[in-house]
Amino acid sequence: MAAPLADRVRPTSLDEVVGQKHILGPGKALRRILQSGKIPNMVFYGPAGVGKTTVASLIAKTTDRCLVKLNGTTASTADIKEAVARTHTFEGLHGVLLYLDEIQYFNKKQQQTLLEFLEDGSVTLIASTTENPYFYVYSAILSRSTVFEFKAVEPEEIQRAVERAFRFLGEEQGWEILPEEGVAAHIAAACGGDVRKAMNAVELTTLACDEGGPAIQVSLELARELTQKSALRYDRAGDEHYDVISAFQKSMRGSDPDAALHYLARLLEAGDLPSACRRLLVCACEDVGLAWPQIIPIVKAAVDAAQMVGLPEAAIPLADAVVLVATAPKSNSAHMAYERAAADVRAGKGGPVPRNLQNKHYDSAEVERKGQFYQYPHDALHHWLPQQYLPDSLLGAQYYRYGDNKNEQSFRAYWDKIKHN
Repeated sequence: MAAPLADRVRPTSLDEVVGQKHILGPGKALRRILQSGKIPNMVFYGPAGVGKTTVASLIAKTTDRCLVKLNGTTASTADIKEAVARTHTFEGLHGVLLYLDEIQYFNKKQQQTLLEFLEDGSVTLIASTTENPYFYVYSAILSRSTVFEFKAVEPEEIQRAVERAFRFLGEEQGWEILPEEGVAAHIAAACGGDVRKAMNAVELTTLACDEGGPAIQVSLELARELTQKSALRYDRAGDEHYDVISAFQKSMRGSDPDAALHYLARLLEAGDLPSACRRLLVCACEDVGLAWPQIIPIVKAAVDAAQMVGLPEAAIPLADAVVLVATAPKSNSAHMAYERAAADVRAGKGGPVPRNLQNKHYDSAEVERKGQFYQYPHDALHHWLPQQYLPDSLLGAQYYRYGDNKNEQSFRAYWDKIKHN
């Protein structure tokens, strides 16, 4: 069975690697390390299909160490020990270079076992992960490693790889492959920064063509058909999930309806209706807030409708609500007021509830002035009268500060008039 095209056309030199110029470009850190010939322990962090395994393989070619490849999804502690045992063989005379893919799937005990063999320098580790290593990799391993972040590859860079892949397939099959104008650019743009996805698309489009002679015509229509949704990069449990929902709320907060709709689409196309609804409600309360408090039941109604009809129709009420939140006036005055109050509570500030606010109960014998002395505001003019509400230790504390929007300023004018007459 033939290996996937992504493996068959894998670069054989750093110059053939697409993307990652921030670490592999001339004079950049990782390239200088590779050129030095002294390979330290490293962790490659980034999304799938952006060159982590390719670069690790190229590193292995530049060293005379014995290369051992393991995958965190299937490898065991015994596999680690077996790899280390090669240091005592002729092939491991100069040490072992261990490439561990998906290290995030190693549990703490497995990572601690691995750490033991990194101490004496006989094993050099190159680990890769699609998750944030600072959350998933044992801190002692991180402290002995250099972390390099790999990023999604730009379409212009991927297009070079796509064109090379079509040429490679043509040479391999002995046919001339003629992609229609725009095919390479479309595949490059539709793969979401994932070179492996792009290579798979190249192979699929070629296989789906009619073998009607010495030349194969790859149409743009076929490329579009075979790359539907392939640009979607989303993992409900990974960094991409949190990045997208963060961008979704920040775009609404920043009053950019176009960006907010983009991130809503990414959430819904991935089927993540709960996250979209939750962040939408949070944003209505936190970021619009008292500037237009009536928006909260409106957004709640849109969320209820979306959950009732389900996907894909849920996009209709949610799009309405997202545009409404993004274009509404903003105020986080109530949210910030709560945060200031909570900070005092966490710091231990407080004390007994003032007697006039306590639940009615009998005063003990040592209380000289017995009675609750609560004054009912509705019995006073304008339904307000001055009395103590904060504990003694917090008298004078001010948590809420009126926002500069029309709604809150009207409340401020009302109470200034009442309280200062």
